[in-house]
Formats: sequence, structure tokens, C-alpha cells
Amino acid sequence: MMADVIRRAEPISPLPADPQLIDPRRAGLGERLFHDPVLSVDYTISCASCHPLDRAGADGLPASRGVGGAPGTVNTPTVFNAALNFAQFWDGRAATLEEQVAGPLHNPVEMGSSWSLVIERLNKSDDYRSLFAELYPQGISAETIADALAAFERSLLTPGARFDQYLRGRTDALSADEIEGYARFKSLGCASCHQGVNVGGNLFQRFGVMGDYFADKGMSNPADLGRFNVTGREEDRYVFRVPSLRNVALTAPYFHDGSVETLDDAVEIMARYQLGRPLTREDRRLLVAFLHTLSGSFRGAPLK
Repeated sequence: MMADVIRRAEPISPLPADPQLIDPRRAGLGERLFHDPVLSVDYTISCASCHPLDRAGADGLPASRGVGGAPGTVNTPTVFNAALNFAQFWDGRAATLEEQVAGPLHNPVEMGSSWSLVIERLNKSDDYRSLFAELYPQGISAETIADALAAFERSLLTPGARFDQYLRGRTDALSADEIEGYARFKSLGCASCHQGVNVGGNLFQRFGVMGDYFADKGMSNPADLGRFNVTGREEDRYVFRVPSLRNVALTAPYFHDGSVETLDDAVEIMARYQLGRPLTREDRRLLVAFLHTLSGSFRGAPLK
């Protein structure tokens, strides 16, 4: 009963302790594709190149490098728990995981490939032809490749975070400092954007509600325009999908531009530009302590 009361009373919900796959065979095929550089034009880049699963699903660079070492334009978000986001990419231009697949595959500075090239290559593989034929009556196509990859990505949930254990009633899962950090996370207003099962990822928000972050930053690139690049509407300028905070202590650097190296600095900037509130050093320390409790596990092993 206590666990149910805690879960219902809080703005954050725990991840399912045992996520179920819709079709584990399709997810298995998707996992193989996820790690296969055959998807890139020069056989050098796989999905896992920018989303290494042994590094919390992100590569730790301000912006990833693609085929031929081409620099990207935004920070690569973690692939873990991406299935829980209400839209994909920082600007939310893809509504589903399936739709998202085509983005990096066709992007000239990421994989630089095309559906026709990938389908041709996979059809030359007896193994891939057999696997697709077993799972998809239509065989290898853009739709079935995207479906398999999305099935795998839906399996990339990270249950077991100490904070989830706390929400389920294990009050000793957190220290006194971590509990106080969560209390300040709520009282300061952080939970107004970072809530729900993914601690974010479920709404769009302007970066710079209480101050002009981009003017103060002193430099700009087209990616800074955020959702404006998708809709062309002035009200979407500098608007981004709010990122999930799950595993945030493991996924530096921060923000869409990867410009902030430490969680302490990210917390201070968010408070200043999103909440209009100065933080004390103690505020930051406690908030960061709480954020560390959001790190979960994958296949029974803690993320690192």
C-alpha cells in the first residue's frame, strides 16, 4: 500500500521493473542492425557508433562524427528510454521511432546512405534475407528495417534506478541528501518540465523562458533554432523537446549543443534561464545528488 501511495503522489513515475518486448525476435534482428555499419554509405558508422550501449547510449561528444569524420550539428541524445519520448530528435521532427530511423540514415553528415542502398546490401546477405523472410512476409524493405530497429530500441529501458526503488516504497534506497535534493527539485519548479515516467521527454519548451540564453552564449548555428526549423513558426524559435533526465549523470555533455560539461553547471544554467532562480551552492549539490539516483540498469547490469 505504501508503494502505491508514494507512486501516485509524485510527479515522477517508476519505470516498469520488467519491460516486455512486443516481439523479441524482431528486437533481436533490430539489435543486429543497430550494430551493423552496413547501414552507412562507407561501412564505417552504425547506430551504435553514436549510441554505444556500454556508455549509457551516448558517445560523450558535444556532437557526434559521421561518415568521413563529418562533424554533426547537435549533441547525440541517449538511445536508452527513447521509446518513452513523445517525439524524437531535439526538435521533435519525428513522431515515432520508426520515423526516426530515416533521419540519421539519410543525413549526409551521419550515415550518408539511402534506403535503396541499404536494401540492396541486405538482400545480398543470405543471413539477412532469411531472417527478414521469417519475420516479415514482405521481406526486406524500408518499413521492415525501421520496424526491427524500433522494436530493439523499445527494449532499451533502464529500470532499477534507486529513485524508482524509492518510488516503489523502499525509502532507504536514497540518502537524506538525495531525498532533500528531490524535495528541492520539486519546490524550485524543475518537475514542471521534468516529470512522468521518463522524467521529461513529454513536452516542448523554449530554452530561455526567463532569459536570453542564446544572446548570452554569444554564438549560434541553425540547430539553435530548434523546432522553428521544423514548423517555421516564430513561436517555435528556440523551442526543443525537453530531454529525459534518466541516466543524466552518465550522459555529459549537456544541452542540444553539448556545450556544458558538468551536471552542476547544467543545473545552474537551467535554474537561471528556465526558472529565473539563483541557486546556492548547497542547492546545486543536493540537486545533483538527486539526479545521480536516476541512473538505471540494462539487462541487469548498472549503466556506466
